Amino acid sequence: MKKVLFFICFSCLLFGCKKQEKDAAEIVGKTAKIYYDYLLHDDYAAFVDGSFRPDSIPSSYREQLIDNAKMFIAQQNKEHQGIKEITIRSATIDTLHHTGNAFLMFSYGDKTKEQVIVPMVERGGVWYMR
Repeated sequence: MKKVLFFICFSCLLFGCKKQEKDAAEIVGKTAKIYYDYLLHDDYAAFVDGSFRPDSIPSSYREQLIDNAKMFIAQQNKEHQGIKEITIRSATIDTLHHTGNAFLMFSYGDKTKEQVIVPMVERGGVWYMR
């Protein structure tokens, strides 16, 4: 009886931990998608602010990053008739190092698709793009 009870408790603990890791990975994927949705909706500043920087950056450099995001979208519009949809394919997480990877699928206007890996890092309880 003790062995059965021990096995049940151990199984619950094991499966309970797996669920928490899956939920955390899901957060990584959703956060990356939110940042790229900012990009699709022309909120370039919010997209740039989603990138992790250990220190503050000069406003001129921030403006350059915003211009780069605009150029990226312009290039996608020219080459693929724009990004029409972004979906989350999967996400992984390394809880020890507070990092993760989000696997996003870009669906373009020309009907092509591309999987993009977005490396993420957690700082202060917030997930940022690396």
